[in-house]
Amino acid sequence: MVVVVLFLGYSLPPYLGLDPARARTVPPDGVPYYYPLLVTHIFLGSLALLSGCLQLWPWLRGRSPMVHRWSGRVYVFACVPGGLAVLTFSAVTYWGPNQQAANTMLGVLWVATTIAGWRTARRRRFAEHREWMVRSFALCFSIILNRPWGMLVMAIVHPADEAAVAQAVGVGAWLSWVVNLLAAEWWLQHTRHRRTRRKVAAERVPAAVGA
Repeated sequence: MVVVVLFLGYSLPPYLGLDPARARTVPPDGVPYYYPLLVTHIFLGSLALLSGCLQLWPWLRGRSPMVHRWSGRVYVFACVPGGLAVLTFSAVTYWGPNQQAANTMLGVLWVATTIAGWRTARRRRFAEHREWMVRSFALCFSIILNRPWGMLVMAIVHPADEAAVAQAVGVGAWLSWVVNLLAAEWWLQHTRHRRTRRKVAAERVPAAVGA
């Protein structure tokens, strides 16, 4: 939550005035819808990051289930159109096909995992809901790690021309969400096995007492 607040405090100000000249990304020529959709994605993504932090806070889920439910609705409302906005402008981003493919796949998976999380909650399959929302937030959090990964790749490969820079930016874009998703899957597997062991242990105690 602290990381999210710091990131938003740094990233949001250039877009609050709705001035395309202050945008940190390079808008392509001849694409008038790029900046409006970019701003839409940024504002909705910011809302998703903040509400997602509330969603994953165990204390809040236990003490205030109503807040959890409403923050979940806000998260879904922000993620789905925010992800769809990515899909509309990702194909024309400045740094070429590698970055475009990474951002497009990120948008598809972000929307898909969020909808899956919402549907499982509606069906009261809360264990599955938890896992889908962890995946969704891992993808949402990728925007925070995109720049650090890009800087790391640049430092390693030392690109000599713009084509090499474009490839490095693309690799950073892939790493920003693929690593997150792999980490989320590892965490889910770990916690799934831990819950299974606890359930087995709890079932053995009554049996031992009865014996």
